[in-house]
Amino acid sequence: MEKSLLTNWIKVLLFFILSIAFLYLGREFLVPVALAGVLSMLLIPLNRWIERKGANRVISSICCVIVVLSAIIGVCALITWQVSALMEDMAQIKEQLSKLMLQVRQFVSNNLGISPPKQDELVEQQQASDNGGGAMVGNVLNGLKGVLINTILVLVYIFLFLYFRTHFKKFILMLVPVSKKAETEIVIGEASQVAQKYLSGLGLMVMILWIMYGIGFSIIGIKNAIFFAVLCGLLEIVPFVGNIAGTAVTVLASFAQGADSQLIMGILITYGLVQFIQTYLLQPLILGAEVHLNPVFTILSLVAGEMIWGVGGLVLAIPLLGMFKIVCDHVEPLKPYGFLLGSEPNKKKSGDWMEKVKGWFK
Repeated sequence: MEKSLLTNWIKVLLFFILSIAFLYLGREFLVPVALAGVLSMLLIPLNRWIERKGANRVISSICCVIVVLSAIIGVCALITWQVSALMEDMAQIKEQLSKLMLQVRQFVSNNLGISPPKQDELVEQQQASDNGGGAMVGNVLNGLKGVLINTILVLVYIFLFLYFRTHFKKFILMLVPVSKKAETEIVIGEASQVAQKYLSGLGLMVMILWIMYGIGFSIIGIKNAIFFAVLCGLLEIVPFVGNIAGTAVTVLASFAQGADSQLIMGILITYGLVQFIQTYLLQPLILGAEVHLNPVFTILSLVAGEMIWGVGGLVLAIPLLGMFKIVCDHVEPLKPYGFLLGSEPNKKKSGDWMEKVKGWFK
């Protein structure tokens, strides 16, 4: 009995290791496919609505791709517009950065005993090792080329997934016995709803955060307030760390533009107020508990997703883990793992007021 149990655990561990190796080695292929698959689930209601208006499957799928492309172009145009406005203050930013670098060099000289000439020598050696910055420029260009290629692939995959979605569903149903077909359809529907509700709710919350950050930053007098509002809102896509990173960038950029301590304090107060509203009002109302995941495994999935798939893993970690939990909840041998990944049900009645507020919006 003990030997059989040990053998089963070894098989599970081996499967886990092989799965991670497969995900890591195939990340360049799998990330665009997974992202397109999740976005396709989000677009299924729109696709069906267009088909009900009389369009065929090809036209409805193309319309959904155009919607995604328009959203990407809109966000890029907004960021480009704000970056061009930010470039107008580049002379002042360079001056502030030069003063800051002088202070840093003086601090290093006084506390670490590295003289300014020695610091210059170290910097020159680092630049020489980087081939004068040419390697960094090459890496940036390669990164932009990779983003462009992956964007095109994602758009093509979205069209194909939407057009052949019925075919894929029939294939999955053919893999299970007749007695399990009804439950399999339930699993497919619930997994699709998780992606739809999470991504649509996340998009709505990001837009509301843009408005709140934009109003707050404009009131306290931050230069290029819209740019930093958009940046902070977009970084909210990454839970737990995105909001801190966005605020840190805003504080550093404002400091480089010559902001005083009063303005920095205003940024932190704005951040605190927005986070309070997001945590206790927006998240329960918009996102709710659609993805019933334990916070421990939410954080672990984000860390593992970034290590395996990079930025794409951060974006896809939560919806993919939520869909995996649904599969575990409906497969008898995997139910303990579904329970482990899930959160404990809240038995308190303190959330009744939130249900009433939700009812006002329905």
